[in-house]
Amino acid sequence: MDLTLSPAEEAFRDELRAWLEANHPGREPTGDEAAFEFRRSWQRKLNDAGWAGLSWPKEYGGRGATLVEQAIFSEEVVRARTPSMANVLALAMGGPTVIAHGTEEQRRRYLPPILSADEIWCQGFSEPGAGSDLASLKTRAIRRGDEWVVTGQKVWTTFAHHAKWCMLLARTDPDAPKHKGLTYFLMDMEQDGVQVRPLRQITGESEFNELFIEEARIPHENIVGNEGEGWAVAITTLMHERATLALGLQVSVQIALRELIESSREARGINGRAASEDPVVRQRLAQLLIESEVLRLNAYRGLSEVMRSGVPGPEGSLGKWHWSEVNQSLAEVAMEIAGPRAMLNESESNWSYRFLRSRANSIEGGTTEILKNIVAERVLGLPRMR
Repeated sequence: MDLTLSPAEEAFRDELRAWLEANHPGREPTGDEAAFEFRRSWQRKLNDAGWAGLSWPKEYGGRGATLVEQAIFSEEVVRARTPSMANVLALAMGGPTVIAHGTEEQRRRYLPPILSADEIWCQGFSEPGAGSDLASLKTRAIRRGDEWVVTGQKVWTTFAHHAKWCMLLARTDPDAPKHKGLTYFLMDMEQDGVQVRPLRQITGESEFNELFIEEARIPHENIVGNEGEGWAVAITTLMHERATLALGLQVSVQIALRELIESSREARGINGRAASEDPVVRQRLAQLLIESEVLRLNAYRGLSEVMRSGVPGPEGSLGKWHWSEVNQSLAEVAMEIAGPRAMLNESESNWSYRFLRSRANSIEGGTTEILKNIVAERVLGLPRMR
């Protein structure tokens, strides 16, 4: 694709940059509750100005923006170092899934509170025994009249402790092949049958959670798609997750790399020489620069494919896999350059936090091993792994 912006796209970018500069909310406060409410407030401000759900159809509260404009937005908010929006999972995954598979009644009911951050969403897919092999999940939903009664357990459920709704994948036909007996529900988290237990991470945060579901009730009309077609709906959710995040992630890597290069000029080794003068360090930084550029170009290649086909495809798995490896390598190099002082959290870059948080990159959003299989089988057309 031609990476040169059209005059209209340049005008859009300039309008967005000016708005972000005039309305930047400042640094996010510490503490989970304070930080979350800060991001919720920021999303509401974006929504009021027409920036949330940018590429959603206008009839559902979006702006009807082009995919290129959505890409510009994803890059510019990262470049401006604004906080992420509170309802990021619903904006990137849940909303597009409801638009693609939901009924008109579901779209009218669920999409506006997503944009305003009045109703936060989480994703109930992974289970203790069904992470990478998602289709083997055990959470069971049994129909009783106009309701489904759900029992099971989910894990790694991001923002479940803030969520009103859960994108829940459950088994509704135990006798069907494992990919065929699943149904995609929207489950109300605010009921006695759902218990949330935070999982403390190596960073000290608890953004992930376990869900314990004991005879939770879900109305039949809360099925997205049709009964037994949950796998196809879930794939839509996952494809949107990987395609939507790629553009912002590649910008965050480039910003972090620039910070690292600058810090390498200031860091001194035991001989008093700047780290940037060390040939080994220079080679590793050069390699990261090359890989970050490949990441950027692959993100745009994926965007051009979505523009051609109209829907995200399996190519998005490549961007997420590549980003996780580049980001982890970047954090490792940063820690080596900074030396023991990196653990003191004295710098604004906070490399120790980034290093610890990056450990999850190759697991969250699909493990690297599974993403490699997807790229091999569905992009390159190689034989299925036995």
